[in-house]
Amino acid sequence: MSTIERLRRRPDFLAAAEGRRFHTERMTGQGRLRVAGPEESGTLRVGFTITKRVGHATERNRIRRRLRAAVAAVAADLPVVPADIVLIARRPALDATFDTLKDDLRRAVSAVVRPRAPDAPARRPGHAAGRGKGRGKSGASGPGGSPAQPTPTRRDADSPPAPSISQSLSNACGGVPDGQ
Repeated sequence: MSTIERLRRRPDFLAAAEGRRFHTERMTGQGRLRVAGPEESGTLRVGFTITKRVGHATERNRIRRRLRAAVAAVAADLPVVPADIVLIARRPALDATFDTLKDDLRRAVSAVVRPRAPDAPARRPGHAAGRGKGRGKSGASGPGGSPAQPTPTRRDADSPPAPSISQSLSNACGGVPDGQ
């Protein structure tokens, strides 16, 4: 059985937000493994975030009490690892059955504290994987890292000339577009 403490300091909440995430309908779990000293071998620290969008103060407090009770109920099932976990509650946690909350909590904690695969690259905070800045859908770029521009095509001598701006922007009545 792991020792469970409360997560209280803002820097710890922010550090957990940079770790792994697990989402359910009732809550989101965020967490990270931390380097533990010799005095805290398997201390699991859990913090709760229930925003005002969830409901009034009495509803938020009820959700917080239910989540605390769920953590206490599944403490024996939680892994014995030094980790910080933040549970972000959603509105459905207010009416969910207690067994459902416990199952969600077990799944969230086990997914969040699972060690990273040895060949997986470390995720840089604030950057989405596979997305480059300033690139089109294909990701191709021209010289100097700028997006690739389509090459102009040559017009044949027998093809009709391209319509002028005023011809292409005319409305159904043959006049110019509204606002000009």
